[in-house]
Amino acid sequence: MPKISVKDLPINGKKIFLRVDFNVPLDENLNITDDTRIRESLPTIKYILENGGIPIIASHLGRPKGKFDPKQSLKPVAGRLGELLNREVKFAPDCIGPEVKKIVDGLKQGDVLLLENLRFHPEEEKNDANFAKELASLAEIYVNDAFGAAHRAHASVEAITHYFENPACGFLMEKELQYLEGALKNPKRPLLAIIGGAKVSTKIGVLKNLLDKVDNLVIGGGMCFTFYKAKGLNIGKSLCEDDFINETKPLLDNPKVYLPVDVVVAKDIKPGEKIGTVSIEKIPHDCAGVDIGENSIEAIKKFIQDAKTIVWNGPMGVFEIDEYAKGTEEVAKAIANATEKGAISIVGGGDTVAALEKFNLKSKISHVSTGGGASLEYLEGKELPGVKALKDK
Repeated sequence: MPKISVKDLPINGKKIFLRVDFNVPLDENLNITDDTRIRESLPTIKYILENGGIPIIASHLGRPKGKFDPKQSLKPVAGRLGELLNREVKFAPDCIGPEVKKIVDGLKQGDVLLLENLRFHPEEEKNDANFAKELASLAEIYVNDAFGAAHRAHASVEAITHYFENPACGFLMEKELQYLEGALKNPKRPLLAIIGGAKVSTKIGVLKNLLDKVDNLVIGGGMCFTFYKAKGLNIGKSLCEDDFINETKPLLDNPKVYLPVDVVVAKDIKPGEKIGTVSIEKIPHDCAGVDIGENSIEAIKKFIQDAKTIVWNGPMGVFEIDEYAKGTEEVAKAIANATEKGAISIVGGGDTVAALEKFNLKSKISHVSTGGGASLEYLEGKELPGVKALKDK
């Protein structure tokens, strides 16, 4: 069900509580090392400003465990946001309390205020109603543009919405939902899902939910080895989650599921380690699988060429090490090529996005999701608390 958007609301002259995801990485000198999440929120912030609204922006940063921690302050973010907007961004020393109220009361059209880290208060993660009410008292309209936090029932994401008549989504949230919803509910077919990464445990729900929706399901990455072990194969020193062997068995015989037929192996997982490629039946006892092999790459590229919608979450191997990056890079390039030829591609998950960045392919994808955990839960078929709380159109 489409949600009402910031575009549907009369925002002129109104204070807007805008929940964003500014959970950006900082180095030891508190410099922002990747401002993607700030940039992704700019269309919503600019729209509010251009239409006479006054944005009061709120976010979490890191995991300060409900206490003030100067290393996890949003102050550096206020500076960066000001540079990107080309205007001063006022910064509040807290997100609730009389001092914040005083700053908010003094705001006028054209002003932008960023509140201090919501998670400095333990009530945020507890979805506390009183804390949410205090946050809500700062504004007349609520807009959520934090897809990355939509799977958390936190006070600024869920409880706060009960104090507004029309809690709405921002443009980033809207875009995320349109792409993910489109892929799962009404995709251009064939629909291909490529699911990789290290652990079966974090993805088994996704695999099961996708099976009856996709035309083909490719499984790659470290989690393959749990499947191989379920088949009775020797996997050497490869990663395996024994507790999930039985969970993988129903997928083994499904004709939609493709498992790699060969893997790159290494004795030690480190740069420069001598490596070779073997069929999955011949993994040496003293080696671990670190990437998919040439035959598997070619087979997966064929699936990608034939697909009209591609959902990718999880790398094909230990791509951080150049010698084990080929499978992930070739898959990324093939998806970029398919996108150029008209396929819709949706990529999610922190490691997968990092791989796209490593290979300079991020701009060649239809939609790169900003919410790793949220997009995964969405693909698993779970209802996200932060989305459910927004008003249906």
